[in-house]
Amino acid sequence: MEDLTQRKILSALSHGAIFFSSTIVSIGIPIAILLISKDTVVKENAKEALNFHVTFYIYLFISILLCIVVIGYLLLIVLIIASFIMPIIAIAKVLSQPNMPYRYPSIFHFFININ
Repeated sequence: MEDLTQRKILSALSHGAIFFSSTIVSIGIPIAILLISKDTVVKENAKEALNFHVTFYIYLFISILLCIVVIGYLLLIVLIIASFIMPIIAIAKVLSQPNMPYRYPSIFHFFININ
């Protein structure tokens, strides 16, 4: 039972790290969990959280570039809203289904084969 609780906490912490800050800290937490944990589900959740962070920064950069046009502001607003809602959904899913890693929709998967 202790492993299941630890799996839930580490998986939720990986996805919720984006709420701590938008800097290296939010990326450092999933990296640390990925390197420290031996649980495959926790590692998958940490990789998915890293993919979400990198994709978020790519979308943020593109929407800032597009702010020259009006659509850039709309994309920026949608991105900010999604950056709050999507991790909350991920945390809820990993807490309710701790044996399955959560997959974010519409993100790039850069970190696939990291062990």
